[in-house]
Amino acid sequence: MFKRKIYDKLLDWKKTCKGTKALLIEGARRIGKSTVVEEFGKNEYKSYILIDFNKVSSVVIEAFENYSERLDNFFMVLSSEYNTPLYRRESLIIFDEVQKYPHARELIKYFVADGRYDYIETGSLISIKENVKDITIPSEERKIRMYPMDFEEFCWALGNEQILEVIRLCYEKKESLPKGLHNSAMLLFRQYLLVGGMPKSIDVFISQDKDFGASDVEKRDILNLYREDIRKIGKNYQAKVQATFDQIPAFLSKHEKRIIFSRLDSNARADTYEDSFFWLADSMICNQCFNCSDPNVGLAMNEDRTFIKCYMGDTGLLVSHAFSENDITETNLYRNILFDKLSINEGMLYENAIMQMLTANGHRPYFYTNYNEYKHRNDIEIDFIITEGGKVREKIIPIEVKSSSNYSTVSLERFMSKFKSRISSAYVIHPRNLLLKEDIVCIPPYMTFCL
Repeated sequence: MFKRKIYDKLLDWKKTCKGTKALLIEGARRIGKSTVVEEFGKNEYKSYILIDFNKVSSVVIEAFENYSERLDNFFMVLSSEYNTPLYRRESLIIFDEVQKYPHARELIKYFVADGRYDYIETGSLISIKENVKDITIPSEERKIRMYPMDFEEFCWALGNEQILEVIRLCYEKKESLPKGLHNSAMLLFRQYLLVGGMPKSIDVFISQDKDFGASDVEKRDILNLYREDIRKIGKNYQAKVQATFDQIPAFLSKHEKRIIFSRLDSNARADTYEDSFFWLADSMICNQCFNCSDPNVGLAMNEDRTFIKCYMGDTGLLVSHAFSENDITETNLYRNILFDKLSINEGMLYENAIMQMLTANGHRPYFYTNYNEYKHRNDIEIDFIITEGGKVREKIIPIEVKSSSNYSTVSLERFMSKFKSRISSAYVIHPRNLLLKEDIVCIPPYMTFCL
């Protein structure tokens, strides 16, 4: 059981809701939802029952079907089937992989109204159309999203808690880390790029003496699970989802990284691929980033869905998705990335990791491009824009990601000049130590969790 930040959110839900709302935890497959919720049940309740709808018995299903209006009988069946006593206001009932049996989610309103126990639902693909089309979504849910382990959680797992305190302190003071610590932090970040945040990948990496090959095997198993999920969806857009999923590394390896729908297919429009991108985003396999035509605090109000960037939800999975096992062996890929000797494709890994870290921090990033009619090309391209709350009003923060130590900030400077009054601060994320360039703060990628 790795230390996970979401555990504190579970404690907050238990304390504030006190049985008035169930908690729905949504996330991609294999990110550790069931593990953390079961641990929560063990530690914070007198007893708990976990109903895994992947392998639930017919007795339990019949109880849902026959006793939803006779809850005394329903709870008696559960207690007997799982050989677990239930205590009023001291027991937790977990609906694990609830998307497999949506009717259980629909009944949450009655269970919550009864008030005897607390309820947590976990699942992937929870909001996919096939899984909600025949049910009424209960209002008695509090919904939170769970992501793969972020960089801080990765460092905790590797026993590097202290360096995180130094990183945060230096970020707050806008000071660079001592050279040795910077090198150590960059080594940790590169390990995070390669291993990613899937708990099983991290577990194997640690238990097998930091073997990247062993973690790669686990990641490929997870990618195969995702492909199996895609094969189960509606035939009308299954092929488009599969094609989009397979092309994610190709999209990210391009300089612009943004997807223009008309280029996917000669007859394609945004709505043609809407279902496929919705599925990948809603399954949380991918993180989507839309173009913002007029960067302001209300970024979503100026969302342009004609252009989109599609990132893998986990950068470790992206590495295994982008390169075959032979490619990794023949090019000694993991070693080259670890020691900064890779000459191609590193930019896509950096940018994907920054998107993953920003998303885990609760941001919904957008990107920005400005087409210069006179020059017939884009003269401003900003990788990410997030918002920051201030004492008076919110402002925007533009972020540029650079995987090389040598780079230009011309595009960012143009953006800052054009939208000066709207900007709180501007960042470049680069492999070097923290430094200040006039109005731009240049930070190493391991500091992204501080934003």
